[in-house]
Amino acid sequence: MTELSGGAALPQERRVVTAIPGPKSLELQARRLETVAGGVGSVLPVFTTRAGGGVIEDVDGNRLIDFGSGIAVTSVGASAEAVVRRAAAQLADFTHTCFMVTPYEGYVEVCEKLAELTPGDHAKKSALFNSGAEAVENAVKIARAHTKRQAVVVFDHGYHGRTNLTMALTAKNMPYKHGFGPFAPEVYRVPVAYGYRWPTGAENCGPEAAAQAIDQITKQIGAENVAAIIIEPVLGEGGFIEPAKGFLPAIVKFANDNGIVFVADEIQSGFCRTGQWFACEDEGVVPDLITTAKGIAGGLPLAAVTGRAEIMDAAHPGGLGGTYGGNPVACAGALGAIETMLELDLNGKAKRIEEVMKGRLAAMQEKFPVIGDIRGRGAMIAIELVKDPATKEPNAEAAGALAKACHAEGLLVLTCGTYGNVLRFLPPLVIGEDLLNEGLDIIEGAFARL
Repeated sequence: MTELSGGAALPQERRVVTAIPGPKSLELQARRLETVAGGVGSVLPVFTTRAGGGVIEDVDGNRLIDFGSGIAVTSVGASAEAVVRRAAAQLADFTHTCFMVTPYEGYVEVCEKLAELTPGDHAKKSALFNSGAEAVENAVKIARAHTKRQAVVVFDHGYHGRTNLTMALTAKNMPYKHGFGPFAPEVYRVPVAYGYRWPTGAENCGPEAAAQAIDQITKQIGAENVAAIIIEPVLGEGGFIEPAKGFLPAIVKFANDNGIVFVADEIQSGFCRTGQWFACEDEGVVPDLITTAKGIAGGLPLAAVTGRAEIMDAAHPGGLGGTYGGNPVACAGALGAIETMLELDLNGKAKRIEEVMKGRLAAMQEKFPVIGDIRGRGAMIAIELVKDPATKEPNAEAAGALAKACHAEGLLVLTCGTYGNVLRFLPPLVIGEDLLNEGLDIIEGAFARL
């Protein structure tokens, strides 16, 4: 099977012809170390030449099965025909004018699509930016302008970005915050419904965690001081934590009752990744504002804040924007990505990926007690590794060793989690089922060896 990759067919098969990384990648890595800042890391230093479908090809001719999608970005594949076609046509017309100087139709079209696809049937407006962190930061600006309040509430295990404000919003210190303070003020963190680790058990977790969070907000901050409550409907970097049932609706009701802007950070979980257009739809949650990026444009840098028209219009003219925000080529890519999602029913594909992965992983859990928990939805699946299923002591060493073993066999996987003990799987939604199963075979083999 081959994938049309910007006009060139990329065979959809794993191929390992050298050690990984190979000699050409090692040569490039040596050059990189001379001129690229050491603070910029890489999961696996193989240098890519082509990518598409479920495969990444490196400079040494190795083809890796991709269970990372550039961290949930290339959901439609890394060279989707509609993205390449539309972006190439836009490149030929013009690369940039700055929407704040002379606007163009592509930006408006993306905002129209966002109004149509995001949850709720209320009047909606959007503003476009470059990155997820930028979208979250602007959502806070908009919420503060609308409410005339300052405090922002976030949750344990949450991740929202690397800018100064979004570092303050992010829970995990290392590597995201360590040594980079002081951080923006008026940010408050409360418990989240992490079922696997909830003291009284997963079945009680949703209502109990919501009650705790609401109690802390009321007592420690004052609901009347809160501009926004921001949460990922599936917490990404924190370990693919699905808040226990009932938690999100209770938090939304509290926000609505107290005039607080509820912001769903769908940067990693949005655009078909969980088998729905947006993960918050799972419990019928309709956010006031929704932030998107990653999967929106097939790999081109684009982000958005979409929300209730009256909230979005709270910021004064000129208060929102940025030189590259809603770049015309990125907008063309987004329209191509959305076209692909609709044409190929990528929500359906994500659900099928979940069915295959969870079935295979559950069978592995029977054999390997190091797998403490299997969770996630659609093509956003994770396993949490523990030293002992009874104590649930995190096993970061096993996660690192397994990732390394998979990489050596030509399977790209990522780790995450507050304790560094979660393997997360984010395959492109267009991956072939043969590759998906081959990747799972490699994971199973790695568990058996380790």
